[in-house]
Amino acid sequence: MSSTDIWMIGDVQGCCASLDALLNHPEIAANPDARFWFAGDLINRGPQSLQALRRIIGLGERAVSVLGNHDLHLLAAAAGVRKPSKNDTLDEILQAPDRDALIDWLRFRPLAHFEHGHLMVHAGVLAKWDVAKTLSLAGEVQEALRGANWQKRLQKMYGNEPVAWNDEFKGGKRLRVIINALTRMRLCNARGHMDFSAKHAPGEWPDGLMPWFDVPRRATREVTVVFGHWSTLGLQLRPDVICLDTGCVWGGTLTAVRLRDRQVVQVQCEAALAPEEG
Repeated sequence: MSSTDIWMIGDVQGCCASLDALLNHPEIAANPDARFWFAGDLINRGPQSLQALRRIIGLGERAVSVLGNHDLHLLAAAAGVRKPSKNDTLDEILQAPDRDALIDWLRFRPLAHFEHGHLMVHAGVLAKWDVAKTLSLAGEVQEALRGANWQKRLQKMYGNEPVAWNDEFKGGKRLRVIINALTRMRLCNARGHMDFSAKHAPGEWPDGLMPWFDVPRRATREVTVVFGHWSTLGLQLRPDVICLDTGCVWGGTLTAVRLRDRQVVQVQCEAALAPEEG
């Protein structure tokens, strides 16, 4: 087996027992040099957020992790700009003796990763953005998170507006659109404008709305976009998109897909939270 095997893994969301079972699966463990791409939402909602975060950090350079909305929520909570909700499982991280190191590790994760013709983000890519544009805009958020005033920059992160991109946007508005697209987006209209109001199951979307990856003339359609975030959509293996979120934390499975041949490995999750989109 090639030492360059890459396994793309869906939303862990604090399900460390499932992550351990996946990483120890014979097909994956057979290659000790395998690399792992995590599609974001490493933590929150599941019962072992602290352990999951430490486990992924422990993989060192073998792991690439993009930031998801739950990961950003932890950063906002650590910065004091957002209070954890009753359904969060972040307290053990926020109270950990190595809290600062954990938070700093997250702050330095990318929001987009491109390699071997695959562009990985947590949620999606706006139709007008090609790969270069996506990486450039993701880099702007990354720079803000890695700076000395990162807490202040997060204050402008929350909100559903604007719904479309404009190159003239500046400051908090600019960062918010980038973050919303890369970490929260699911549905858009035919013009590629984001819609956060619809919570419908796949196939029951309101007229005029569609998955972001089906927007006409999407600029990233010539590469494969890898994402999570959409548990009700489930595993999707199209030439142009791979969805990895199979609802582990909601009692589903944790999924890994091997990049070179799209072999799928799944482990059942013991968590059984009430179904919810998060």
